[in-house]
Amino acid sequence: MPTVDVSAGRIHYLERGEGPPVVFLHGLLMNHTVWDEVVGLLPEGFRYVLPDLPLGAHPEPMRAGADLSMRGLNQLIAEFLAALDLTDVTLVHNDWGGGLFLTAYGLDERVGRLIITPCEAFANFPPGLPGKTSMAASYLPGGVLLALRELRVSWLRRSPLMFGWMARRPITDEMVRGWTEPGLRDKRIRRDLLAYTRSGFPKAELIANTEALRDFPGAALVLWSSAGKVMPREHGRALAELIPNARLTEIDDAYVLSMLDQPAAVAAAISAFLTSTTAQPTAR
Repeated sequence: MPTVDVSAGRIHYLERGEGPPVVFLHGLLMNHTVWDEVVGLLPEGFRYVLPDLPLGAHPEPMRAGADLSMRGLNQLIAEFLAALDLTDVTLVHNDWGGGLFLTAYGLDERVGRLIITPCEAFANFPPGLPGKTSMAASYLPGGVLLALRELRVSWLRRSPLMFGWMARRPITDEMVRGWTEPGLRDKRIRRDLLAYTRSGFPKAELIANTEALRDFPGAALVLWSSAGKVMPREHGRALAELIPNARLTEIDDAYVLSMLDQPAAVAAAISAFLTSTTAQPTAR
């Protein structure tokens, strides 16, 4: 995988294709592979870029003392886009909703469009039972290491406390091994994860940062799941109403990881949005 250096450390990423950039983000204890089934179904003529964010499944630790708080991770995303000189980016969100706050922090100048699949928003940080489990593990001695080991046990990860309410389809052992290997191998990867999970989530600030999306000028697709217990269905509708130039599409029979549950439907909706909006200039 190619890499690029930002102030927090080295970011590994995958890319394919040429054309207007589409950057895919991912959630906690995951990496770019969560999008594998969807990216292969997307149209040619775009540059698809998939970074591994330092959220616990990244292959290389960040620099000691790096700011991996919500604001720090937004700065990391902005620096990543700048390092690759990406402009008029379509930014795709899932699970981890912190990337929505680029507008609140004034770091979204390179972002032209948003695609928002089920993710944290408003005060839903950390989200549902899986989020609460992650936070509990973060404060228990050895809790993260134990959680990583438990995720490798298929019947345990199907629990609502783990991935059972994240995906309706079973997540493969191979995929989960890839997500858990870095943290099991290197305690500095676990350190990076804890730098985020222990950084604090003040509800009033989270709500205000989400509501800053009313100032986002570009087109947005809110691609929410209709069957969600972790990311409330009403949050998809609220986001579509909040963002001035947004449309809402719901994916049936899917949870948070809709790209795993319904890859063809997710790819079709993203493809239609990309081909219908990318040629339109974004006024700022």
